[in-house]
Amino acid sequence: MGTIASSGSTIVTAKTGRFRRRIALGVIALVLLLVGGGFALAGGFDGGGSTAADDTVEVPDAELPELAEATPVLASLDSAAPAPDPGLLAARIGPLLQAPGLGAGVSAEVVDVATGEVLLDQDASSPAVPASTAKLLTAAAALTTLDAAQTLPTTVVAGTAPGEVVLVGGGDPTLSRTSPSQTYPGAPTVADLAAQVTAALPAGSPVSRVVVDSSLFTGPLTAEGWGPADAPSSYAAPITATAVDGARVSPGAPVRSGQPGIDAGVALADALGAPGATVVLGEAPSGARTLATVESAPVARLVEQALSMSDNVLAEALARQVALARDLPASFEGSADAVVAALAEAGIDVGGVTLADGSGLSRLDQVPAGVLTELVAGAADGSLEGASSMLSGLPVAGYDGTLFDRGDADTAPGVVRAKTGTLLGVHALAGTAVTADGRLLAFAVIADESGSEVSAEAALDEVAAALAACGCS
Repeated sequence: MGTIASSGSTIVTAKTGRFRRRIALGVIALVLLLVGGGFALAGGFDGGGSTAADDTVEVPDAELPELAEATPVLASLDSAAPAPDPGLLAARIGPLLQAPGLGAGVSAEVVDVATGEVLLDQDASSPAVPASTAKLLTAAAALTTLDAAQTLPTTVVAGTAPGEVVLVGGGDPTLSRTSPSQTYPGAPTVADLAAQVTAALPAGSPVSRVVVDSSLFTGPLTAEGWGPADAPSSYAAPITATAVDGARVSPGAPVRSGQPGIDAGVALADALGAPGATVVLGEAPSGARTLATVESAPVARLVEQALSMSDNVLAEALARQVALARDLPASFEGSADAVVAALAEAGIDVGGVTLADGSGLSRLDQVPAGVLTELVAGAADGSLEGASSMLSGLPVAGYDGTLFDRGDADTAPGVVRAKTGTLLGVHALAGTAVTADGRLLAFAVIADESGSEVSAEAALDEVAAALAACGCS
């Protein structure tokens, strides 16, 4: 389990941090109970309208517990915070980048968001395998290309024969078999689709056949550079325009499916009360009558979910929406080209960037650490217009997303927000850190020749903790 060091060099595990938070919450609950109980016993009104004095009950030797000063959950910025000195910061962070767990291939950059000054540069312009930090590129491209309020539709249309309906995927993998979704808050539901279909069909018309149209997406179902065991797996699935629950085999399950489109069709048949209906892949007839439509959560929310949970399937779906918006094929190749082109158009230096997918699962992806910090800093200072949801989607160390069990919430609550990246031999971290002086830094570290997951993650956590603890002014 990852650890993060305090400014006093005390290292506390994330589990300890969460345990302390539970104790604090329990104490607060006890105080509220005692205070509330005291109110009920010694104050307020009863149902008969008697006064508090009439019902006062004395509790001998009652004492409220002493509470320490509350620590804020999220760190705030100090507009007067001194700028870090590059030499001091490099002296503090540089040795940590030599940790054995990170291996020899370490590239890193730290930038002062307020001034844009580069405080540390270790091979930051050299391309490296980014793993899931590549999702930052997809997120930025989606937010700068698409309307943040745009939603992705899933539609059902009438088929060519009686009893036939066609489920037409619009590229939203969050469509849920449960209400509400167990994974994606705000997701549309199959039940809603089915209710609309039932209302649109003549009364008593049975559904005997469901056709699933996933033709919006084209090309191979897996990307070049994915391993044979990557899809299906616990973290990825074949990428199709029609899916349910993020292509999971069942709602909330850790395992993804090898047939997302068929699963979606089966889910619709079940919701229509036709579990024995035939489900096949196909295409909707031209000009077919629309029977039902549901919409995904807004793109900005989908970006947050893809980053926070490091959801490969959702990230690939967003990359394809960028491709469609730029009139490119909604394939792995088309979406990769679209993401890079969108970032270049937004003013990002994409030199050294090569993408084979939109999620970072491909080992053929190459992204310099400096590109990651440019994206994060641009979202933070507003120069990357419309990209603020990229920051709000970053996991908070010690609290949520893929960093929920990394970092110490007692010593650095909310000061590190970052996107993780993990492949075999590749570990990365890119995001923001608020220094001890209240200065906001953007940082990225990529170690694509790293050792074990435990040692590499611990070393990355040490870097993030040192940034947060460092006034360095």
